[in-house]
Amino acid sequence: MAQIKWTEPALEDLNEIAEYIALDNPNASKKLVKTIFETVSRLKEFPLSGRVPIELIDSRYREVIVEPCRIFYRIDGDSIFILYVMRSERTLRNFMLKGRDSKDHKD
Repeated sequence: MAQIKWTEPALEDLNEIAEYIALDNPNASKKLVKTIFETVSRLKEFPLSGRVPIELIDSRYREVIVEPCRIFYRIDGDSIFILYVMRSERTLRNFMLKGRDSKDHKD
C-alpha cells in the first residue's frame, strides 16, 4: 500500500479554494475538502487510478478530479506526492507542476 504525502503548496492551494468557497457556502467548502481527502486516500490502494492530464500526455503526473478541483500527483516508489490542487476551469501549464516537483520535498 502506498503512502500519501501532501506537499505544503498543495495544502495551501486547497485551503485557498476552500476559503473562497466558504465565503458563500461554508458547508459546501467543508464537504469539498472532505471529499478531496477521501478521494486522494483511495490512491493508497489504487495509485494508477488517476488519469494522465490531457495537457501533459507524456508526463509522469496523474490527476484525480473532484469537481470543481483537479488534484495532481506523482508516484515515486511507495509514495504518492500530492503536488497541486487547482480549480477545474483554470488552464494547466507544465511549469505549474515543475515548480513543485522535486526530490527535495519535505515528508
